[in-house]
Amino acid sequence: MNLPDDIVEALARAGARLGPFQHLCWHEDVGSTNDIAMNAAMHGAPEGLVVAANAQRLGRGRLGRSWASPPGGGLYVSVVLHPRREALSLVPIAAGVAIAEGIEAATGLCAGVKWPNDVYVGTRKLAGILAEAGSSAAGEHVILGFGINLQPAALPPEVASRATSIEAELGRPVDRGLVLAECLAALATRYQTLQRGAGDEVIGAWRLRAAPHLGRHVEWDGDGGAQHGIAHDIDARGALLVRVNDQIVRVISGEVRWLT
Repeated sequence: MNLPDDIVEALARAGARLGPFQHLCWHEDVGSTNDIAMNAAMHGAPEGLVVAANAQRLGRGRLGRSWASPPGGGLYVSVVLHPRREALSLVPIAAGVAIAEGIEAATGLCAGVKWPNDVYVGTRKLAGILAEAGSSAAGEHVILGFGINLQPAALPPEVASRATSIEAELGRPVDRGLVLAECLAALATRYQTLQRGAGDEVIGAWRLRAAPHLGRHVEWDGDGGAQHGIAHDIDARGALLVRVNDQIVRVISGEVRWLT
């Protein structure tokens, strides 16, 4: 489908800053942008393909949760990546930093991150990220999806108390094309940083944006049931480091519940 004018204009202004993300496929209504991008990657789509939609019927987040994707309520985007094996575990970390940076560049909102894949403004979630790996005859790939709440309409009643949207924070309409272009440009920069082996730069940027959440009490499901500790840091592979009494425990997957 032809790209909307606001998207075309914003991407044109971004130009070379978009790095590999020069080809965008736009859909008005899809099941899932991640599914479309994954199918394209399985059939040889090149790195940098962007799939975006005005609405999703089967949008999803981590752990199989649904992601509300009403028409015009948000940006629903997936990109095809071919990261180096050494960079693979840091792709979600880099994406969180990039989406926060892109939102800030486009709107002026100061956005933070929370492990493993959430972007926040203050105490409310603004965007989420989902990375899914796959492989084909062309090699391994990662489909990186992100959803950004643009309008309050993007928030179903059950999450409205803990989520927010760009328009709710700004108190005015938002230029979705500019938000998309700046997020893709920031993602291009952070991804290229990973690809050249400078993951420490990404981790340092993540720590700055995650600072309000480090030091909080967390709970997660481990061997033997629920585990508790204090979020301390992330390591060089992107795992969450949690202080439990006098030990540091690595949490690499699953749900982490932030308590205080």
